[in-house]
Amino acid sequence: MQERPRLGFLGIGIMGKEMVLRLLEAGFPVTVWNLEPERLPLVTGAGAVAAESPAAVAESCELLCQCVLNAAAVENCCFGPEGVAKVPGRGRLVIDFSTVNPDDTRRIAARMAEAGWRWIDAPVSGGPGPAREGKLTIMVGGDPADVERARPVLDALAANLTHLGPLGMGQTAKIANQAIVGVGYVLMAEVLALVEAAGLDPKVLPGALAGGMADSTILRRIFTQQAARDFDPPKGYARQLDKDLLNVRKFARALGLELPIVEAVVERYHAWAQANPMADGASISRLYERPRED
Repeated sequence: MQERPRLGFLGIGIMGKEMVLRLLEAGFPVTVWNLEPERLPLVTGAGAVAAESPAAVAESCELLCQCVLNAAAVENCCFGPEGVAKVPGRGRLVIDFSTVNPDDTRRIAARMAEAGWRWIDAPVSGGPGPAREGKLTIMVGGDPADVERARPVLDALAANLTHLGPLGMGQTAKIANQAIVGVGYVLMAEVLALVEAAGLDPKVLPGALAGGMADSTILRRIFTQQAARDFDPPKGYARQLDKDLLNVRKFARALGLELPIVEAVVERYHAWAQANPMADGASISRLYERPRED
């Protein structure tokens, strides 16, 4: 088998942990860093090597991956006191799995190019289970040659991989994805409230609607999770989807669009996430629960 390139990975959150474990299983040597170092044993026990800073990770690798919370976190990894940009890139490549605004992606990539680093945006969708199984959906923007260089890593993680165009186009597709997901989370919570109030067992609904126009991953996974009150441990944090929905609104407004459904969902979800930032993202269904009658 061809020797795998040495990888760096910044961000061992809920998604990053599973992605690193998948890459280790696929035979990649991986050096890791996380802002909260107490999470590093989650992957070093499987063979990852811990580093003390993003710069130290950059020194160790041929391809540098990151999956962090937002644009501010990406900038800290790149341009902080011990950031990646301290290390000459010499044409090496950053694969950014984070979800950020397309304009931020292009701006950060341009600054990193000054330090000799190439960049592709490769936001992901699917959740931690598919990440661990190598079944993510990955939306990619960047130069075709850079995407090809990243392909061994992307192929190890993705069941559905699409190169959508130049830098920022992966993030643009992810904005569309998160608009659908965010509206879906709130809609499933309201559908759950509806069927429970009407006396219909929610467990039977996904099967009853299978194959029809309403069938979807959101119905099968998120509605089922909400109906089961399966929120601990969180599969994704409310603060993450909140951040993404605010980004959807910002992007739409910059395009001069009025999207009233998206606007209503952003306000509804933001209020929930502000009060419950580390709760499971699907737990917004708790907002609709009626007090129990004794």
